[in-house]
Amino acid sequence: MDRTSQASKKVNLDKFFYKIGEVSSMAKVEPYVLRYWESEFPFLKPKKNKAGQRVYTKKNIELVIAIKNLLYKEKYTIAGVKKKFSQDSLKKNTVPIETVDRIKKRLKDILKTLK
Repeated sequence: MDRTSQASKKVNLDKFFYKIGEVSSMAKVEPYVLRYWESEFPFLKPKKNKAGQRVYTKKNIELVIAIKNLLYKEKYTIAGVKKKFSQDSLKKNTVPIETVDRIKKRLKDILKTLK
């Protein structure tokens, strides 16, 4: 079993948030690497708690592992990873305008019913 699948298994813990040290251990990268990736990849932005510490969600951790795989295993460059994620997000985030309009109308109807 490779490190990535081990890291993926650890993500399935019952916590909602993970500190940078925990994510660093799961992904087998140093914390400074995670901070650098945050500066390079705008889609990787963990929230910060009241103390100013980064708190990663499961989705953030999945992104970290995906970035690591692309950079270290598939030998992508930073620019290549950015391009790949922008292409993937365009494919995933496309919703027909008709669907959006239908949802808006339905929500307005619900709001009227509640009043």
